[in-house]
Amino acid sequence: MEKLTDKWWKKLILAFVAFFILIQLVPYGRDHQNPPVVQEPNWDRPETRQLVQQACFDCHSNEVEWPWYSYVAPASWLVQYDVEEGRDELNFSDWGKDRHGEKFKELKEVLEEGEMPLKPYVLLHPEANLSDAQRQQLLDGLAATIQATSGSKNSGGEEDDHDHDHDEDDD
Repeated sequence: MEKLTDKWWKKLILAFVAFFILIQLVPYGRDHQNPPVVQEPNWDRPETRQLVQQACFDCHSNEVEWPWYSYVAPASWLVQYDVEEGRDELNFSDWGKDRHGEKFKELKEVLEEGEMPLKPYVLLHPEANLSDAQRQQLLDGLAATIQATSGSKNSGGEEDDHDHDHDEDDD
């Protein structure tokens, strides 16, 4: 009976190793390209950019630093998916295409709730785990950056009332 159990374990381990090798052949998860930086925000100060780079750039920019495990399936699949989704949602390297004010409301909410950066990411990248003070500094800096970038838009994405004040007597 003992020899039967040993054989079963050996077969199971061999099957696992074969499966692991086989999934390395799946092409998804190895498209580790960083497109060129099109346009970054006009940061309110260098510290804001540094905090965003520290906590957000690996999923929300074209300046991803691809870790070693992003080359090994199945981790590579998850990393590739997270980067594609992150860039699609908000890309600090292609700032001109995003609706900044609308994005800031959502960004503020996920940062305040601690939903971003994602917990699994923080486990592997402890430098992305911001203190409460850093998180607040990041929020304040992003608000100022978006306010400056949006011009006539406030950080909530709504136009300021004074932008539409027209003197009707001039007509």
